[in-house]
Amino acid sequence: MKLLLFFLFSIFFNNLFSQDTKSQAILDKLSLKMKSYKTFYLEFSAVIKNTASGQNDNQIGKGWVKGDKYFATFGENSIICNGIKTWSISKEDKSVYEAENDASDESLSPKKLLTLWEKGFKNKYEKESKLNAEIVHVINLSPKDVAKSDYHSIVLYISKTKNELKKATMKLKDGTNMTYSVSKLTVNLAIEDAKFIFDKKKYPGYSVIKD
Repeated sequence: MKLLLFFLFSIFFNNLFSQDTKSQAILDKLSLKMKSYKTFYLEFSAVIKNTASGQNDNQIGKGWVKGDKYFATFGENSIICNGIKTWSISKEDKSVYEAENDASDESLSPKKLLTLWEKGFKNKYEKESKLNAEIVHVINLSPKDVAKSDYHSIVLYISKTKNELKKATMKLKDGTNMTYSVSKLTVNLAIEDAKFIFDKKKYPGYSVIKD
């Protein structure tokens, strides 16, 4: 009986280890691919729901990335980052919030969306599945430090053939569920540095609030 239990536990832990090794290899390969791009542009859709608050938003987003710099639009809001400062622009409020760029901030930028597994998460391979007629790897992420993370869990859907992130579903501790789906990714295109500099003249009538 003891030998049988030992055998069963050995199988369980060996399978668990192999799943984690498999997911890490897939994520490492994807990270390496993303880091090889000098620039990229992506288009994505986002569905954000919170039953308790009644939130049910559907938004379309775009993002231009060059190194640590990015320019992103999300619905009627925009974020500009030159790698040192960020400017969060609200069309509804006609306001711009200027702050120091914080790499440890859990808020999503276009680059962080496509590399969010790299820091602060444990990963586990779930299964192969089909997403829009495409075979994808399904990988679960959970925060290493639960107390300090806003996330409860994240599920990634990564194209098996293209080695690209296609979808990410995120559960936050406050009950918010977010689903990001990448519809377009164009890499190594020419992007002028001026794209990532806030120009107040382009936002007449907006108030700038510095953190």
